[in-house]
Amino acid sequence: MKDTYKKQPLYDQLVDVLREKIETEMGPNTMLPSERELVEHYGLSRTTVRLALQELEKMGYIYRQHGKGTFVSDLSKKTTNLSGAYSFTDQMKALGKIPETKILEFEKIEANKYFANQLNVSLGEPLYKLKRLRLADDQPMMLERSYLPVKIFLSMDVQQLESKPLYTLFEENYEQIIRVADEEFYASLVTGRDAEILALMESSPVLHLVRKTYNIKNEIIEFTRSVARADQFRYRISHVRIND
Repeated sequence: MKDTYKKQPLYDQLVDVLREKIETEMGPNTMLPSERELVEHYGLSRTTVRLALQELEKMGYIYRQHGKGTFVSDLSKKTTNLSGAYSFTDQMKALGKIPETKILEFEKIEANKYFANQLNVSLGEPLYKLKRLRLADDQPMMLERSYLPVKIFLSMDVQQLESKPLYTLFEENYEQIIRVADEEFYASLVTGRDAEILALMESSPVLHLVRKTYNIKNEIIEFTRSVARADQFRYRISHVRIND
């Protein structure tokens, strides 16, 4: 292991090394060396190697076949295409995972200058603030803070939010048909309470996502800021060239 990783647990160092090797050198369904071979190659204990492999399996980088060995997963199946899908529930189902949402907060607030600008509403206009933890296969994946104009969703309550996915609720209960969802993202480090909720160590890498959702009248009906675990998300964007 490299000296630059001294403060990082040994199994975590091995996770980084093997993950880079998988991403850059190994194709889908390639067989990994055995635990014994990894122990000998990296000079680590079997316990350390086993912990690293368990972490990689949990992250979806490898899978095991009883009696055959450990193999590289098809990482392309873990990729989310930002040019199309915008529903967390749909994304996770497409990946073969079981999505779950926990509502942490739901309250009315007044739009300050920042939120009034983002949602194109008047200063002081009532908004719903919705804080949700998104999970897949019981693994915390994303923490979302959404802001919705109360005037569009007057009767919204926690019971409704727990009954169906948010965008399904928009359409079925409030006749709000989504035209487009604009989303941008950037990398940073997680801190404070967000790290605790996402089951991450302080200063772990995360992705911040900012989304505006428009209805068919071109009104902004949702503004969401999310923090996603960088070790659980892979994004793909399709760039289409339009000839002049």
